Amino acid sequence: MKHFRIYSIATLFILLVSGFKSDQSIKSFKPNDITGIYWTAEKDAKVKIFLAKNGKYSGKTVWMAEPDNPDGSPKKDVNNPNEDLRDRERIGLVFLKYFEYDEDDDRWENGTVYDPRNGKTYDGYLKFENGDKNTLYLRGYIAGMTWLGRTSTWTRVEE
Repeated sequence: MKHFRIYSIATLFILLVSGFKSDQSIKSFKPNDITGIYWTAEKDAKVKIFLAKNGKYSGKTVWMAEPDNPDGSPKKDVNNPNEDLRDRERIGLVFLKYFEYDEDDDRWENGTVYDPRNGKTYDGYLKFENGDKNTLYLRGYIAGMTWLGRTSTWTRVEE
């Protein structure tokens, strides 16, 4: 009889703990939570993240602290490896593309990040942490190796 009670209590404890863990795994974000305008880490630009026509999330520059060159002309995408695209203005440039919400990882992934300062494109993902929808982490990395990259912290702009 004592063994039966011990096993019953142990079984009940396991069920409670496993139920608690599954409650902890409930995701706190929805796919559209990412949309909005963010300050970049350096606060030298604002980026608008939006749901594109292809059903994936993209981001474009909507404001820059220094949008013009010293001669007064707008800054262009001069480092783009495609010569045909070097005349694009940096304001309005879509540089985040193809991000999809992954409910299991609670982040937006499988996207690309184009850096107009060096003309390179990286793999990337975006995520919030600890239920905070005002701080967005952008991780850009090389060749699918998430550990080989850099994370930038962006702050949501109050609208």
